[in-house]
Amino acid sequence: MKIWDVYSAQKDTASYVYKTPVFHSQTTNDKLGLELFLKCENLQKTGSFKIRGAANFLLQKQKENKQIKGVVAASSGNHGQAVSYIAGKLKIPAVIVMPEGATPAKVNASKSYGAKVEFCGRTSADRLKRAKEIASELDYIEVPPYDHESIIAGQGTIGIELLEQLPQLEAVFVPVGGGGLISGIAFTIKELRPDIHVIGVEPKNSNSMYESFFGGSRVSLDKTDSIADGLLSLSPGELTYEIAKKYVDEIILVTEEEIKSASKSTLERFKLLAEPSGAVSIAGASQNNGHRFKKVAAVLSGGNADLSKIGAWIS
Repeated sequence: MKIWDVYSAQKDTASYVYKTPVFHSQTTNDKLGLELFLKCENLQKTGSFKIRGAANFLLQKQKENKQIKGVVAASSGNHGQAVSYIAGKLKIPAVIVMPEGATPAKVNASKSYGAKVEFCGRTSADRLKRAKEIASELDYIEVPPYDHESIIAGQGTIGIELLEQLPQLEAVFVPVGGGGLISGIAFTIKELRPDIHVIGVEPKNSNSMYESFFGGSRVSLDKTDSIADGLLSLSPGELTYEIAKKYVDEIILVTEEEIKSASKSTLERFKLLAEPSGAVSIAGASQNNGHRFKKVAAVLSGGNADLSKIGAWIS
């Protein structure tokens, strides 16, 4: 992958995505002893960053003049919504494979964009296996959630925007699941501004990238368990792991209580709704005591929260 791929993705997807704003709270900054800016992908179309990668992937497939009979995607919710939205815009049939017990709002949103939703298991491995079966059965194109250059390049457009919006940026904190977001942002920022520190943030109870990063090879977990349901990857992707290993400076872990606290403070201080998966970066940035960095960004990767559970997070 080349940096031009990210710039090309930015150009190609411009009519399908928003350039999301950055917000800050003086009260929060005073408390932390640094300037913290939130990159608000919760305000992105479909409510998360996933639209960037999904749009770039399908637009690239169209450029290749491929006959697209339909698409299928495995998703805990946000990737599925993004694929459903883009497929609808391009008038392509879509099937989304979601876990049993998926957030109702994410299920309903995917259906509202015109996709068919099928439920399968509770792990990412279950969903990915079923998506591959459907792709084979129906001759559909599978839209990978993270482990593909077009997906990574699409997510990397966030890095370009951050550099434009915050030229004095010293560090960026990024949520980590399968690794599409962190690899895209890390690649882009380090290629353009290698002086900026890129820090991945994972739930302590779903830490496959952390274990892989420090173990020196990809690790597969037996299970995951976190309120950050969009980050429950049993293993990082092959490509995303290699990019993260090369470009990411460090991976840190946050507890369930820290994630809840970050979700609460985001709502209270920034007046922004963050799903737990999106708030992990804020939890990670809040660990920073200001001695290393003074101007940092946290990517608030999504805002598709289960409204029925908000009370438990902010109590």
